[in-house]
Amino acid sequence: MFQSIWDDVKREFQYGNMVTRIILVNIAIWIIVNLAKIFMHIPTSNTVLYDDFLRFFSMSPNFKFVLTHPWVPFTSIFLHEGFGHILWNMLTFYWFGRIVGDLLGNHRVLPLYILGGLVGGAFYFVAAQFHLLGLGLPSEMVLGASAAVMAMVACAAYIAPDYIFNLLLIGPVKLKYIAFVLFFLDLISIADGSNTGGHLAHLGGAAFGLFYAAQLREGMDIGKPVNQFLDFFMGLFNSRPKPKFTHQKGGRQQAYTEQKKRTQTQQTTSSSNQTKKEGNISDEQARLDAILDKIKQKGYESLSQEEKEFLFKASQK
Repeated sequence: MFQSIWDDVKREFQYGNMVTRIILVNIAIWIIVNLAKIFMHIPTSNTVLYDDFLRFFSMSPNFKFVLTHPWVPFTSIFLHEGFGHILWNMLTFYWFGRIVGDLLGNHRVLPLYILGGLVGGAFYFVAAQFHLLGLGLPSEMVLGASAAVMAMVACAAYIAPDYIFNLLLIGPVKLKYIAFVLFFLDLISIADGSNTGGHLAHLGGAAFGLFYAAQLREGMDIGKPVNQFLDFFMGLFNSRPKPKFTHQKGGRQQAYTEQKKRTQTQQTTSSSNQTKKEGNISDEQARLDAILDKIKQKGYESLSQEEKEFLFKASQK
């Protein structure tokens, strides 16, 4: 049974979209954290060891701690402890992340998630240094993907405000109203003292989501460096096959001549294919622009099934 589950998870991670992959990573870390909690409570009922473990990966208001633990702004946005916390975050991320992935492209989901979480953490940290302008000190540590999720919500609301959600017991509701309620709840929750730092982080993530979408509309993808860095980082671990040389008499010259012929043939074929490809890209872009204009005017639900499939395929490129 466990092998079957593991195979399903690997398949989903390998062939699923970025929303699915991020959810799987969060769930895996949540499982590890809770297993660690069990094992650390076995020798003693004292929770100090587990609290130190959790704090080691969580965002802190302490400047010295963040300086000596530079990974916490990043690790904290993938870290959850309670079941309700991760359930709500991942459900919200799934609903709104799909919209962002479909409309802006699968490659923009991870940069928005990471940068939204980092900006949310920065809001929390800066506010802590000024003691929240008299509202009291924030929580001792902040963890969770809530700021990153709120960035996704804000971005989705900006690009598809009239997208319809069918809410249980309520019925159809436009996305912009759902986003507004979520923002407002965080805003009025700042002063209750229970999770002031967390709510500030949520608002920071939401602010970044709006900024990110606005910059995309102006033609600037501020998340592109994140993808470039990740591609470079992953490339360091990809092994490249070494070129093989023959040591037979005349072997190198023959191999060189054959390679040169293959290259010339490929260049001729590539030139012909490139002309056709450019024409296809131009037609696809025109159709994509028309679909996006339709979404802005009438909402996502106005698209036909064929248009939705075309938009999904375009977002995977």
